[in-house]
Amino acid sequence: MDKVRQIRLAKDAMDRDWADPELDLGAVAAHAGYSRYHFLRAFKEAYGETPGQYLTHRRIERAEEMLRAADLSVTEICHLVGFSSLGTFSARFKTRTGLTPSEYRSKNVGRGAALIPGCYAMLWAGGFPAARTATSKKRPDPGAAYGDRQEPPDDRRAES
Repeated sequence: MDKVRQIRLAKDAMDRDWADPELDLGAVAAHAGYSRYHFLRAFKEAYGETPGQYLTHRRIERAEEMLRAADLSVTEICHLVGFSSLGTFSARFKTRTGLTPSEYRSKNVGRGAALIPGCYAMLWAGGFPAARTATSKKRPDPGAAYGDRQEPPDDRRAES
């Protein structure tokens, strides 16, 4: 497989799994079949920014959409777009947009469609971040729920 195609596969993985907080340089480089540092250099050469910068830009773009359209707190949006630290999210957001997330929301809310209720936005995004797993890990099969086990009834008449 040629170099450009391998890097494109990794970029596609970032576009698909941008909200996964466990998506890091090692996981993305594995999609391309590169070592971490070789991938970092090759990606920057191909796209003009590092994989981390690219992923941060995608996450901030999604956060902007959510701040304009969803009735969620800044903290909830921070976690939904893949940041694990509210401070890092706010700093990167302000660097990219020139506004804090709260300032951005107050300036842009009401432009366009009505706000989507937070419960629908959370459902659309896959729930709370703690329920997600890394894309490289397989989710375990859920165990039986209470009352799902099919045990025969305790019938003492059958013993007599």
